[in-house]
Amino acid sequence: MQRVVKACILSAALLLSAPAAAEIRIIQSPGGQVGPFLELFDKVRKTGERVVIDGPCLSACTLVLSIVPGERICVTKRAVLGFHAARSVDRRGRFYAEPEASDAVLAAYPGPVRDWISRHGGLTSRLLVLKGRDLAAIYPRCR
Repeated sequence: MQRVVKACILSAALLLSAPAAAEIRIIQSPGGQVGPFLELFDKVRKTGERVVIDGPCLSACTLVLSIVPGERICVTKRAVLGFHAARSVDRRGRFYAEPEASDAVLAAYPGPVRDWISRHGGLTSRLLVLKGRDLAAIYPRCR
C-alpha cells in the first residue's frame, strides 16, 4: 500500500509518495524557497530512504541531488530536472540574481550534474531541463 503525502512548501507543491519499502517518490515539484527543501531532504538523507524521481523536480527540488547520496537516487522515464540561477525577490516583487548563491548551489551538485549544466550554458535565468537519456546517463533508472 502506498501513502501519498502532499507537502506545501511556501506555495510550491512537492508531491511525495512513500511506499512501505522505505522510498520517497517525487512526483511533481515546481520548486520554491530553498530552506524548506534543504530541511526536507536532510530528513530524507538521515532516514536512509531511497529517492525515486518520477516527474518534474524543478528549481529548489533539485537540491535533493546535493543532499541525498547519489547511490540512493534513481529516475523513471517521467523524471525531469530543471535548473536555473539562484534568485531572490525584493519588496516590490521583482526578481534579482544571486550570483554567489548560484555558484554555491552549482558547486554542491555532483560532478556529472555540474558538468552537464556547464555544457548547457551554466546556471542563468533560463531553465535548463535535464531528462531522458542525458539524465539516465547520470542516475540509474528505477527498477
